[in-house]
Amino acid sequence: MTPRLIALSGSLRGSTWELGLEPLVLGRQSDCQVRLADPVVSRRHCELRTTGEHWLLRDLDSRHGTFVNGVPTRERRLEHTDVVQVGDSSFLFLCDDVPALAAGTVATPPDAASWSTVQRRPEDVLYLQPQRLRAALAKAVGPSPGLIASDLQALLELSTAVHELQQVEHLAARILELLLAVLPAERGSVLLCEPGTRETVAAASHDRRGASGTAFPVSTTLVGRVLEGKVGCLYTDVAVDGGLREAESLHEATVRSVLCAPLTGRQGPLGLLYFDASSGHAFTEHHLELLTAAAVISAHGLANAQHLARLERENQRLQGAGLEHGVVGESAAMQRLFRFISRAAPVDSTVLLRGESGTGKEVAARALHKASRRAAAPFLAINCATLSETLLESELFGHEKGAFTGAVARKEGKLELAHGGTLFLDEVGEIPPALQARLLRVLQEREFERVGGTRPLQVDVRLIAATNRDLETALREGRFREDFFYRLNVISFTLPPLRERREDIPLLARHFARLHGERLRQRAVSLSPAALHALESYDWPGNVRQLGNVVERAVVLGADELIQPEDLPDEVLEGGGAASSHFQATVTSTKKKSILDAMEKARGDYREAAALLGIHVNSLHRLIRNLGLKSQLSR
Repeated sequence: MTPRLIALSGSLRGSTWELGLEPLVLGRQSDCQVRLADPVVSRRHCELRTTGEHWLLRDLDSRHGTFVNGVPTRERRLEHTDVVQVGDSSFLFLCDDVPALAAGTVATPPDAASWSTVQRRPEDVLYLQPQRLRAALAKAVGPSPGLIASDLQALLELSTAVHELQQVEHLAARILELLLAVLPAERGSVLLCEPGTRETVAAASHDRRGASGTAFPVSTTLVGRVLEGKVGCLYTDVAVDGGLREAESLHEATVRSVLCAPLTGRQGPLGLLYFDASSGHAFTEHHLELLTAAAVISAHGLANAQHLARLERENQRLQGAGLEHGVVGESAAMQRLFRFISRAAPVDSTVLLRGESGTGKEVAARALHKASRRAAAPFLAINCATLSETLLESELFGHEKGAFTGAVARKEGKLELAHGGTLFLDEVGEIPPALQARLLRVLQEREFERVGGTRPLQVDVRLIAATNRDLETALREGRFREDFFYRLNVISFTLPPLRERREDIPLLARHFARLHGERLRQRAVSLSPAALHALESYDWPGNVRQLGNVVERAVVLGADELIQPEDLPDEVLEGGGAASSHFQATVTSTKKKSILDAMEKARGDYREAAALLGIHVNSLHRLIRNLGLKSQLSR
């Protein structure tokens, strides 16, 4: 074939130039063979010339560059089907000879607009078969190069939208807009299947007759045919189709021609692209080819957008269940916790949370509740270590009036109040054996009696327990019932101590600084790099709870909105967390003496004293306040 250049986009879209011995120049200047009225294009932008064996593209020192297949180029040998970009225009370069059809090969049948029904499988579509497309571009068979170029541009724009738009609604609307621009349809819709079914809902709809954006009914018979057959369908006249002739939705809308193609994902049907018109034979087989190719491209984008939407919903659910209640962290250990929450939250199995004191077991329990189907119901917590056996029994099960001295009225227990929701038992290892037996019955039978009562009460509650004790040792020593332990230990997770996830300390510290700053000072508070380093160097025997308390103290005692090392307790600054009280006292005494000596030499001038000590004056004020030296300096 004669080498040629076809305009895919821009003001000359659809135009074709055959290439000869003379160079073909592209630019704004009037003597350019390809004149582009585009302010971005230089007067003489680039040229194509032959060496006798191949074709070269050379940029003519243009201001904004020439691109081949998206790559900026100074000079490049062009290959068959390369795409050249000049300003807002793109061109397809064709040069290969395409062999004629072999003997016995069946040529593409003529246009089938006169048929009642035409079907097209994706694997038979021209635009999805490179060899057939090359043959068509060589004018051996098929549509004209200009028509193919126009279709390829439409599919290119569709592919761009698929990669740029990530929200299902926006992508569906753009797909519909692009296809309505090239199809002679009166109405169009992007229909997506409801999860797990073949019932469809309109993600985007358009009616040229005035009802833009309003969904319209689509024949369920037609939808079923397309989704079941997994083929694109062209109905040139539904009036002669026995299965569709009586379709109420088509009859009421006076629809005669229908064009649709399935959206098929890896896991099954996603939906379909649907277009119709009130006149018969409105669509051709060429339109069916184009729509089927568009459906294949669109399906990948819509599937990815739906997957992203599910991930975002899951992320929001976990964030709502987690960060709202203080589950903060990005370490591998915390990612394991987040995965555990996402898997354990949807079920009603009993959960046992283990870990050191202060690691956030109640916070994790609240996150599990918030992410579960019980989120709208109560979450009640009780610390089993702080109450005597009698009080704990009353708190858990409630009591009837007169059940014991002081029971002047009936009281509902935590189990009853948490009906439909979640009950969190903190320090479950401290529950006396007698109460363990009563709770075991609740877990087995889902019923209990109030203290002093005789009527069984049914309860629907999820139990989450937590402990920092070694329950296996308690089992061996007879302090914890074996049957109760196995009922509790259905799903278990051990929360990591803070020293094992140090990378989360800065994130947690900033979280607490913002939280306490807004609550106590009504403004944001941050931490200096030196303060963060001190926090990261400490072992935190009290874990996250201790870190929160330390940051809150620093927010209260700090002189400004930036927490400095001087605002932190001495044990944190020393880094080890196990320094002796004598050593700490010596350090504190030395600090006091140095400050008092400097203030005396400076005769009470804070700035001069700070200069003598080599610290900022704000740090000096902070040290004086934290060390309680104000009274000594005022004498």
